[in-house]
Amino acid sequence: MKKIFENKSILITGATGFFGSNCLEKILKYTKPKKVVVYSRDELKQYELSKKFNEDTYPIRFFLGDVRDRNRLMRACSNIDIIIHSAAMKQVPASEYNPTECIATNINGAENLIDASIANNVEKVIALSTDKAANPINLYGATKLCSDKLFVAANNLVGKKRTRFSIVRYGNVLGSRGSIIPYFRKLIADGTKKLPLTDERMTRFVIKIDDGVNFVLNSLDNMSGGEIFVPKLPSVKIQDLVFAINNKNGYEIIGMRPGEKLHEVMIPKEESLNCIEMKGYYIIQPMLSWWNKSNKSINYKKVGKKVTEAFEYASDSNTNFLNVEQIKKILNTI
Repeated sequence: MKKIFENKSILITGATGFFGSNCLEKILKYTKPKKVVVYSRDELKQYELSKKFNEDTYPIRFFLGDVRDRNRLMRACSNIDIIIHSAAMKQVPASEYNPTECIATNINGAENLIDASIANNVEKVIALSTDKAANPINLYGATKLCSDKLFVAANNLVGKKRTRFSIVRYGNVLGSRGSIIPYFRKLIADGTKKLPLTDERMTRFVIKIDDGVNFVLNSLDNMSGGEIFVPKLPSVKIQDLVFAINNKNGYEIIGMRPGEKLHEVMIPKEESLNCIEMKGYYIIQPMLSWWNKSNKSINYKKVGKKVTEAFEYASDSNTNFLNVEQIKKILNTI
């Protein structure tokens, strides 16, 4: 584990969520931070988390608040060095039916966090994004694209302050709350014989939670401000996921839901002009005048290679697909 957190004050927004709680556990287990602030609006989840990580034993503080609340964020970010922003409204159908709520959390919340970070001279901020932000067709993806643009552009607002903002973009986290695996398992436990499948052709990028947390923490260590970090991930056919959980005859086609894509894209062709390939990930560089000119910026072209102009990183054309047996092995660990 990197020493970036040693004696640092860290704030995690959405820290009671699936990613946030796993990230919190890893930081507390493997590093020695000065303190970690849990920022979320769910008092029940904070209470449950406090039974596992109490303030008497761990350098942890529980802070009830919503990213929509600018004043509350201003207070929470006081004397903070590093922020991991994972709070978001993430469910695609819920966002389609409640667009103003999604905008208020994902866009206005991002703006509030940016202002609070700069005002409090936070050192590093890394925001979690999604593959749905690339060429979005649903509101959730559109709000995350807007959020990404806000965080990249925020590097222009800091002036002489130390604050820098970067982004991590990745695919579906296997086993996360509200995702397809626990949903399918519950259906089977309730006696369902045939699992719902929207389309037999559908594919997705997938990542295990531990890999996702590690990638975010490593990106925090490597960031200079303005980058979008994209890990190299395997794809799965959702039909194969059904086969791994149930059987080859155990599904029925129900049609695609509102705002749902057949395949996901993490790097569209339009962004390939600014994309650098590293050993285990890609970096989408910002189109900012100071990029690679500042002494604080890393010239990734010297340690990576530029992708071709026709490059696109999509779940259906990915060269790395998990088969049914590989999926089964992963499911046994979740």
